[in-house]
Amino acid sequence: MLKSLLIANRGEIACRIMQTCRRLGVRTIAVYSDADTYARHVREADEAIHIGAAPATESYLDAGRIIEAAKASGAEGIHPGYGFLSENADFAEAVVEAGLIWVGPKGATTREMGLKDEAKRIAEAAGVPVLPGYRGDAQDAATLEAEAEKIGYPILIKAVAGGGGRGIRLVSKREDLAGELESAVREAKSAFGDGRVMLEKLVEQPRHIEVQVFGDSHGNAVHLYERDCSLQRRRQKVVEEAPAPGMPEDVREAMTGAAVKLASSVGYEGAGTVEFIVDGARPLALDTFWFLEMNTRLQVEHPVTELITGADLVEWQLRVASGETIPLSQADIPLNGHAIEARVCAEDPADDFRPGAGRLLAFSLGPAESLSTSMEDYEAGASDEDGLIYRVDAGFQAGDTVPATYDSMIAKVIVKGWDRDSATDALSESLGSTIIAGIPSNTGFLKRCIDHDVFRDGAHHVNWIAEEIDVLASPSENAPRSAAGIIAGALLQPRGQGPWQASDGWRMNASPRRSIRLGVAGDVLEIEPDEVDMPEMWDVEPLSARRFAVGVDGETWLVDVPDYEAEAEAIVGGDRVTAPMPGKLIDLKVSAGDEVKKDQVVAVMEAMKMEHSLKAPRDGSIKATGASVGDQVAEGAMLVELDEV
Repeated sequence: MLKSLLIANRGEIACRIMQTCRRLGVRTIAVYSDADTYARHVREADEAIHIGAAPATESYLDAGRIIEAAKASGAEGIHPGYGFLSENADFAEAVVEAGLIWVGPKGATTREMGLKDEAKRIAEAAGVPVLPGYRGDAQDAATLEAEAEKIGYPILIKAVAGGGGRGIRLVSKREDLAGELESAVREAKSAFGDGRVMLEKLVEQPRHIEVQVFGDSHGNAVHLYERDCSLQRRRQKVVEEAPAPGMPEDVREAMTGAAVKLASSVGYEGAGTVEFIVDGARPLALDTFWFLEMNTRLQVEHPVTELITGADLVEWQLRVASGETIPLSQADIPLNGHAIEARVCAEDPADDFRPGAGRLLAFSLGPAESLSTSMEDYEAGASDEDGLIYRVDAGFQAGDTVPATYDSMIAKVIVKGWDRDSATDALSESLGSTIIAGIPSNTGFLKRCIDHDVFRDGAHHVNWIAEEIDVLASPSENAPRSAAGIIAGALLQPRGQGPWQASDGWRMNASPRRSIRLGVAGDVLEIEPDEVDMPEMWDVEPLSARRFAVGVDGETWLVDVPDYEAEAEAIVGGDRVTAPMPGKLIDLKVSAGDEVKKDQVVAVMEAMKMEHSLKAPRDGSIKATGASVGDQVAEGAMLVELDEV
């Protein structure tokens, strides 16, 4: 077993790899860009080395700098994680040439399996079922048009060197082929530096089922059962689970057997995933699945496999890379229970999934976070009182800043239950009480997806989210008022016994009125808590004396209590202009020594998705300023101070 490891990645996968390394006593070296100077994976590593500027091309994709960092730190090997350079054959070979251990398959294997057309030729030769299509060298328009006619529309155009859903186009009829072909080639050249494409028969209601395989340098190959990754948006996975719903045992044996046969045919070493496309319009059967592609790395969704088998796949990777055999034989790999994983991303589903960035004012993933167990506990079979196992793989903590430079995934929530229903119920509960404040997140969208009857019935397919996007993307219209109602109910609770301790707005000769004005979602609402429908799942985290993060069915709302006292002080004058709530200072219009008039705008803040102009309380001269443009400021922070009169 190697004793030191450089992790050529960031975020949750870097932290995940470190978890296993700590248990095994392996020293970890992190690499980081300018954008990740204070990142969690940097804090948790035994050593961290700066490798460049924020753009990935100048840091995480710079193979030379990463190898130099490994040598400088004394690392014995490099683990690439996933994404970035994880499936770059040239990088894998350069690592070995530098005298380091590469935690992954051989570069030659990655190269031949990384090309979709070559991978399918290898699969065909190994006797693995493959969809009808064209994978020839001729790339002229006439050949592709003729081959498309042979296959029959609808078809998919796929980039030969593609991945991650890039370079794929759906063509429903011959008239659309030329335009879609031009678009696919252009994207393939831009994304992969290779404009070659292949054609494939379209499965109109596809499911995506993949098999986790593992090989070693001693000629052994095994599978660790299958995962269903059919819940996707724009060909990007959203929720994954293991085993696949509705999987008959004979189909499982055929699919996993085909995957192992393919891995053995190429002498595969390390962790890999053989992906199959499945006809979702029919029940799973021996003639309903076809080879899609092979991913020559650890997958994002590997935790669900770990939870149903009890295996630590990162440990397996390290042992195989060190020359050891696979830890278990096929007969000794168990299949227990059902596990499901949701990818938590910094994006706004209601705004066409616009990526977000910024400081995490609050970051709590509900029961999954509070009950999450370590890898040692998974192996020992630890669970809560209901037999559920919760796991959180996160690259961030509250207070961290999510950069805008990289992929939007910030965490994964994984739950194992005794069956699919129990695992899905537990995941729904955890997502429902999640609080993520400071950036947008997709947790409400995830909850709506897994709560939907179609998903619960296992009838979803790769295109299902697109068909139901209007229902799934946006929260309930009543959600902001419900969030405000939770805070209103708490604030209006009596402070003690007797009428003088009541908080119901009592006035002589008038009926009681139990209401309060609160700011939420950019609006100020008059809230009577008794008139608000309370949500089924919610949680609250105070951010300050007047600001609360409220989680309602997976959505997080910032609820503010207006500071009327500060407004009154501003009306009568004073010496200071302070921040009325937490936010960002986006403009400072004065500096020390300037003369100002009463009600002159001296600063502008951004908070609650709105701009707030702050005015001078009186005539006078500026004594000092307390913040700079771009600063995140706390409620009550001094922004501008006037000289005493």
